[in-house]
Amino acid sequence: MKPIQSIDDPRYVKAMSHPLRVRILAMLQQRKASPVEIARMMDTSLGTISYHVRCLLQLGLIELVGETRRRGAVEHHYRALSRLVITDEAWSRATPIAKQAAVGSTLQMIGELASASAAAGGFDRADAALVREALRVDAEGFSALSAACEAFRREVRRIETEASERIGDEPHPEGVVDAAVVHMLFEAASMSQVLASSARGDGAGA
Repeated sequence: MKPIQSIDDPRYVKAMSHPLRVRILAMLQQRKASPVEIARMMDTSLGTISYHVRCLLQLGLIELVGETRRRGAVEHHYRALSRLVITDEAWSRATPIAKQAAVGSTLQMIGELASASAAAGGFDRADAALVREALRVDAEGFSALSAACEAFRREVRRIETEASERIGDEPHPEGVVDAAVVHMLFEAASMSQVLASSARGDGAGA
């Protein structure tokens, strides 16, 4: 099956339309796992997890990478394929429903990951960061911020690549951790809109 290359691909919208599939995909982006392992970690029935794993496999978002025999049965292990890279042009051409699926699923996973990490002490170290900037800019300023975000993303990838090389060269590397970097740039709602949304309980201001 041809891999998904556009967020307007109906398969992508279908994949992102269910929160459990979003969680499974996020997990398989970090590590390979079997439906049995995923069901155990998510405290969800194996049948439910297996169904959504099959959906992701059919949609071309994950791949089979290994098999393990356990008690006469075969356990299949999967991992996510390369993350979908969304260009500015592709995003501008995407339909509203595709954008909503992409933004909604991503924000959901960011919130869950950040909350779980905070509960586990992930923000306790002195060099952790949690920063929000409220800015007022013109069109040129917004474009400059977008370019700065892209430069930052490339720098993050460069740092990760160098760290991976160091880790691979050391038989017993020290201080190796899973790190998460989140950066967003968007036209912000006014505080009156945020408060009104919170009062309605519709979550639009989250």
